[in-house]
Amino acid sequence: MSTFVQPAATAQGVAVYGAVAEFASPESLLAAIRGARERGYTRLDAFTPFPVHGIDEALGARRSPLGWIVLGAGLAGTAAALLLIWWTGAVDYPLVVAGKPLFAFEFSIPVTFELAVLFAAFGAVVGMFAFNGLPRLYHPVFQHSRFERATDDKFLLAIEADAGGFDAAGAAEFLRGLGGEHVEVIAE
Repeated sequence: MSTFVQPAATAQGVAVYGAVAEFASPESLLAAIRGARERGYTRLDAFTPFPVHGIDEALGARRSPLGWIVLGAGLAGTAAALLLIWWTGAVDYPLVVAGKPLFAFEFSIPVTFELAVLFAAFGAVVGMFAFNGLPRLYHPVFQHSRFERATDDKFLLAIEADAGGFDAAGAAEFLRGLGGEHVEVIAE
């Protein structure tokens, strides 16, 4: 059964987020995403109850720069550890013990490794939150009447309104033509 619900607010000039449709299987969702991309829609988002292989490529998602941030944070941790050990042992509190040098790289390895891992972990968490736009307690797609099914057994595809002249009714009709069920136009 395919239903079309347009909130009254969208008819009164409130900004439209986009059109959302429900699909029964990951295969039908992937086919719908490919169809929407072929039609020229570029602002797409999918909501699934489990990871779907190939969905990133189908959506046209770029590779995340998070790995470079983690690498940079890890290198910063390495540099901070070596600087801390050198400053403490050679400059701030030089203490010669049994003729050993004031700074030796070999004895710095455990602390250097630990600070590199610590900084990399902080970089990963902070970067992930920043790239995902978190914390975000509200998203317009939550207005879809059956959004909770996306965490259970259904697959949702959202065609988001772009800056140009987005035709919400046309996008909803297009989703229905791709096999989408419970198609709704969502207001901001």
